[in-house]
Amino acid sequence: MKALVTGASGFVGAALARTLLGAGWRVRVLTRAGSDRRNLRALTVENIVGDLTDPASLERAVADCDAVFHAAADYRLWVPDPQTMYRANVDGTRHLIEAAHRAGVQRIVYTSSVACIGLPEDGSPGTEATPVALGEMVGHYKRSKFLAERVALEAAEAGAPVVIVNPAAPVGPRDVKPTPTGQIVLDAALGRTPAYVDTGLNIVHVDDVAAGHVLAFHHGRIGERYILGGENLPLREILVQITRLAGRSPPRLKLPHAVVLPIAYVAEGIARLTGRPTRVTVDSVRMARKRMYFSSDKAVRELGYGFRPAAVAFADALEWFGAEGYLEAPRQGSAGREG
Repeated sequence: MKALVTGASGFVGAALARTLLGAGWRVRVLTRAGSDRRNLRALTVENIVGDLTDPASLERAVADCDAVFHAAADYRLWVPDPQTMYRANVDGTRHLIEAAHRAGVQRIVYTSSVACIGLPEDGSPGTEATPVALGEMVGHYKRSKFLAERVALEAAEAGAPVVIVNPAAPVGPRDVKPTPTGQIVLDAALGRTPAYVDTGLNIVHVDDVAAGHVLAFHHGRIGERYILGGENLPLREILVQITRLAGRSPPRLKLPHAVVLPIAYVAEGIARLTGRPTRVTVDSVRMARKRMYFSSDKAVRELGYGFRPAAVAFADALEWFGAEGYLEAPRQGSAGREG
């Protein structure tokens, strides 16, 4: 079996490429010219240089493939020009699915996000059936992923063999940028998190997310969505687990969202003036008003999906960060295009 993986130089995509290779697949990857390919150095893959905004390169990439795993995305919580995010995430998804369908690919697994899943008003975990609308999407990243998921669903309705997976917040080794979630782990381990807000996340090991993609290829129903998540944890408990592993004291100060929001506006203003990204964004503070808890029961039931405890993901992430020197010197997160 031969698979194309987009976003393979990124966190989830690289984990997926490794999982496929371990299962005996031949793997082709699509990477942009000049992309950071550290995650691909030890992998025997065929590389096609191209871009989601270049349809001709996508035609070359999907040729002779049995499967397409579309894990590439512009994943930033703050971006100076939002239209670049929509071109990559929405238009790029449309171009790739169309090219793969024309090429006769058996199955297209599209990597969406739990950002596109609704959250019940009673605080219970969101499921694939929880109602949600575009107007509820906070920020350009969530809106672009929501619209891209609509593209994938419409393509499935029109006959394209598309299955959608919705990963939660992945954590684990080889988060080279790191991603926004990986930055939470790194900051806590370095003692850079003096306070926290009342929110929560669903934490999942990145290798479990990768395995879930392959299960979706084999067992997923066309046109269906599957949440690939792990443990639902309050942010306070997340920070306690990370700092305990790192040998530090957890933060004790809980800040109201109303206090953090003005700080985020100032940080974004500075970012616009300097051109440097900020980790404290208005959208992230707004999103933190709800606990982002989700249920993976459908994936467990229909795909045979499973996940390990969040503590294992944190430990694996910290072991890798330590081995790569991230815990020794100050680093700034630079999450961006994955692939």
